[in-house]
Amino acid sequence: MSLKGVITMAVTLLGVLALAAAASLVTLTTYLHRTTESMGEAVEGVRLAEALQVDLLSLARLPVSTSPQLPATNGHSLASTQAAVQLHLSEARSNARMEQELAMIDEVERSISAFFLAREGLQNQPAEEVSRVMGPRMEAALSALDRLVEFNVQEARVARAQADRWDGIANIIGIGVAAFLVLGGAGLLLWIRRFVFRPLLDISQAMRRFGSGRKRTRAPEEGPTELREMAHTFNEMANSLSRQQEQQLTFLAGVAHDLRNPLSALKMSAALVTSGRPVPEERLRKTMGLVRRQVARLDRMVGDLLDATRIEAGRFELSLEERDARELATEVVELYQSGGSSHDLRLLLPEEPVMLSCDATRIEQVLHNLVSNALKYSPGGSVVEVRVERVGEEALLSVVDRGIGISAEEMRNLFAPFKRMGRARETAPGIGLGLSVARRIVEAHGGRIEVDSRPGMGSTFRVRLPQSHAAAHPPEARPGESVPGPADSVH
Repeated sequence: MSLKGVITMAVTLLGVLALAAAASLVTLTTYLHRTTESMGEAVEGVRLAEALQVDLLSLARLPVSTSPQLPATNGHSLASTQAAVQLHLSEARSNARMEQELAMIDEVERSISAFFLAREGLQNQPAEEVSRVMGPRMEAALSALDRLVEFNVQEARVARAQADRWDGIANIIGIGVAAFLVLGGAGLLLWIRRFVFRPLLDISQAMRRFGSGRKRTRAPEEGPTELREMAHTFNEMANSLSRQQEQQLTFLAGVAHDLRNPLSALKMSAALVTSGRPVPEERLRKTMGLVRRQVARLDRMVGDLLDATRIEAGRFELSLEERDARELATEVVELYQSGGSSHDLRLLLPEEPVMLSCDATRIEQVLHNLVSNALKYSPGGSVVEVRVERVGEEALLSVVDRGIGISAEEMRNLFAPFKRMGRARETAPGIGLGLSVARRIVEAHGGRIEVDSRPGMGSTFRVRLPQSHAAAHPPEARPGESVPGPADSVH
């Protein structure tokens, strides 16, 4: 499970819950507002019905013979009472919202109108007659008003009951939301503690233990995807550092072993020369040749180490000059030819110069490494060819041998530093830096190294370098110098 996904889901859920709570609050507030208006209308309807009852009772107290304009003993006149009745009826009709209530108001209005008509027809009648006729009309009007009052009271009760019910629903929603937030927050905190903080602490402790020297420490790959990836990255880094440390130890062991052989030979040679006994000239010559070869071998080994160190430190510099690739190849081949090699070393050169803008010492170092490997990994008496060609805008320097060859599996790590394949370790000594340094030198010149090889069939190393612009205008030979041609090839 992804930590980002969990947090996104939690935030989304909280957002949806907040929106739902806000929408519920708005809906509830709107409904309660309408309920309050309904209760207010019901209360107002009760008030107006009671006011009409008071008006009718006030009208009943007025003598039938009273003039409409003259006030009675209680301060009310017939005209003002009738006007109040009409006003209250109009207000009650405006306040009504339901058809049933409007029908009741119509009934009240008819009853009051019948009461007024009956009263107007009883002028100058005896009190008994007035009471007999007006009593039923008054009772009918008051009963209609009572029903109107009861209806509004019932409506107020219904509105209050609905308000109470929605208040209860709001309480349940509020308590539910609060409980969900508390439980959800507690669950999220527990999840974060179990699946986030604990893996983080484990990774932190693993890093501290690894940094304190416990190189076998690895972080558990647990928890969300991001933390698993973090632990996996740390473990890969720890494994890589462990492998590098093992490679360094192997490298140091190899260096110590490879240095011991030439040092032992030098020690034996020095002991022979300084023994004080007469040494035959032939043996002395062979001994000095051995010393020269071992010193050259030590020099190459130390040079490879220094070059590898400079390359890794980013302080590898080139001293560029215009040189003919044929000259560089000739010097390298002549050096090995003069050393009494048991191989058939051949040099194949073109007739035209192949100019390079290069560090001549470094390019010779590359050729020395390739030729030396070809001689070491080839059986005595076999042919080793060194070729110089011009291919398009590139100079092609090739070293071809008929040696043990390289397998496809070994090819993958061929240029890795301190890597020497099984058959190479068994066949010839070395520390595994030559090809790595050679590739870096060629790449620093803007070129590349290619390899074709099959086990038991030999190998071909090709160095491709960009030609110098001076190749289009080859320099004239200096006095006393001759350009090597095919006839000058060394065999």
